[in-house]
Amino acid sequence: MGPASYLLRLTERLAGAVSRLSSPTRARHSAYLRSRQNPDGGFSGREGGSDLYYTGFALRGLALLDALAPEVVGPAADFLRESLTRQASVVDFYSLLYACLLVQASGGPDVLANSPPDWPDRVAATLETFRTADGGYAKVAGNAAGSTYHTFLVGLCYELLGRSLPRSEEVAKFVLSRRREDGGFVEIAPMRRSGTNPTAAAVGLFQLLEQDSSVSALTPELRAGVVAFLEEMPSFEGGMRANARAPLADLLSTFTATWTLDQLGALDRIDTSAALSFACSVETETGGFHGGLWDEAVDVEYTFYGLGVLALLSELPAY
Repeated sequence: MGPASYLLRLTERLAGAVSRLSSPTRARHSAYLRSRQNPDGGFSGREGGSDLYYTGFALRGLALLDALAPEVVGPAADFLRESLTRQASVVDFYSLLYACLLVQASGGPDVLANSPPDWPDRVAATLETFRTADGGYAKVAGNAAGSTYHTFLVGLCYELLGRSLPRSEEVAKFVLSRRREDGGFVEIAPMRRSGTNPTAAAVGLFQLLEQDSSVSALTPELRAGVVAFLEEMPSFEGGMRANARAPLADLLSTFTATWTLDQLGALDRIDTSAALSFACSVETETGGFHGGLWDEAVDVEYTFYGLGVLALLSELPAY
């Protein structure tokens, strides 16, 4: 990844702030994440065996905590190697590519070392099978319409391959077609009310397109609309809601909203102390995070989001 890459900017921003959290905080979350690793080297969600999606989140969380030790990345590399021949969705491709990068960057083996020399071309060709007629990308091949979230993930996959999104102007038009009057963005075309997470994905896509100097679509007017939309998403708990009709906050929406506002220079437009208090309220004493006050379980995905919120807001005196 180049110095201007979206993922590098995200990782460095979060990791630098996580390093300033207290040692007990970092230790308990590292211990929790490591406890979710299975004998095959992969990581589980709340149930079932190893899964690429959750393995990616666990490794990302451990990377933020500077806890990707050899005894973690070695077995993880074995699991990733075994996953190379499985049929994959866009989510799986992204999880696999990013996890391979994290393993190698942490001193582990190059999982893709024995792949054919043209493997990036093959991956790119497969990603293009997810392309839809509306200019976006879908979760799997054959879908009629694109998804804002999965188009963003495809953009990240191309970044991991060191390539630009093909036909980027079509992608920009696709994303703009998902914008609504409230200033936010929707996940799929029939939706009328914007969501926090597709809005964050849309902003991320525009940033990916702009860093390639191919498209300039993140206009001041669009930025102002996104900020105005996200300003309406805090719940009474202090966290951020998935949409205007959601009664309660969740940690995913809190992370994506705060990251997006941070990138737009508008974190001061919400009560950041309340958002931080919400994240702390769903943090467990033994490590890991719940998804919200309504959630009774913890998992590695929400633990990554929780660490992300603490990282973004950790410079405040409340934590």
